[in-house]
Amino acid sequence: MIRQDIPFLRLRFCAALLALGILLPASLAGCGAQAGNAPDPGAATTPSGTVTVFAAASLKATFTELARTFEAEYPGTHVALSFAGSSDLAGQLSQGAPADVFASADTANMKKVQDAGLADGPPKDFATNTLAIAVPPGNPAGIASLQDLARPGIKLVTCARQVPCGAATAKVAQAAGLTLNPVSEENAVTDVLGKVTSGEADAGLVYGTDITAAGSSAKGIPFPEAAGAVNTYPIAGVATGRNKATARAFLSLVIGPEGQQVLAAAGFGPAGEGAGSK
Repeated sequence: MIRQDIPFLRLRFCAALLALGILLPASLAGCGAQAGNAPDPGAATTPSGTVTVFAAASLKATFTELARTFEAEYPGTHVALSFAGSSDLAGQLSQGAPADVFASADTANMKKVQDAGLADGPPKDFATNTLAIAVPPGNPAGIASLQDLARPGIKLVTCARQVPCGAATAKVAQAAGLTLNPVSEENAVTDVLGKVTSGEADAGLVYGTDITAAGSSAKGIPFPEAAGAVNTYPIAGVATGRNKATARAFLSLVIGPEGQQVLAAAGFGPAGEGAGSK
């Protein structure tokens, strides 16, 4: 019968010999090796290898730029980006999908990840975003306000309610006393914008940053009611991630001056500007 406690007893024996001065510190490596301890890839302190980042769809342009910056600053690293609706990403993490970093478009989906024990430390808020109405070039339906979206015959597209932009849409509509009847509800804000730019919709409720990224493909119409549902974006490492050092370095880039400059240029507001979507 094999004694399962032999490695533990050997370590205690080695520690006792060291305390008595019988075993030299340099010899401890042999004791540790016999204990069968495998190296922990997450214990490294220098960024290296691949870091997998799950990020909200509205972060696609900015995080793609930041990934290139990160790889240039840390040669030998690679940022693998996965974009989708925050609720979809949170669900994937809870089902065991491998990732090192999660950036959500709201605090509610980050809390789901925290409650599941999957956040590696407290999340850090790094940006805010505000809804705007997106219409095709020329605005053929003559949309000018949030109230216009409730007009009969308007082909409106919104995010599904479980998605951060959908939760914000529901909040502003309720506050304004409006009943919106979208012809389609999408799982990612980029899909809403796609329906508008392709001409399938008269209007869509997206973030101001998405309209900025769309350039001449869409026109943005701000509306005052959006100030009541500003989304706060939190970011955190993933507790089950395998590349902790590189994840921490990427988080530092996002929340640091360089990352904040890229986000501001894309139209994101600074963290703390809004109450978040809870």
